[in-house]
Amino acid sequence: MTEGNVAPERVSLEALAHLGEGHIAYVKQIRSEDVPGLFPQAPDLAPGMKLFALHAADGTPIMLTDSREAAIANAWSNELQAVSVH
Repeated sequence: MTEGNVAPERVSLEALAHLGEGHIAYVKQIRSEDVPGLFPQAPDLAPGMKLFALHAADGTPIMLTDSREAAIANAWSNELQAVSVH
């Protein structure tokens, strides 16, 4: 919906992809079965483990941990605002 005769701004897909870059990271709970696809360098893990992945705003995996608090602390130590996704 527009106000008056002002058209809404359009955001390019490229600009949208860079939104939050260098400022925002997200924490997502994952299962150990998902680790090889996100963190190929990680050692083999027992199935069924609940872990937490920290990702850059563009989705690039940053770190993997067994605690949400550690993921958030890592974001803060890198001057990133952490948000959670479900």
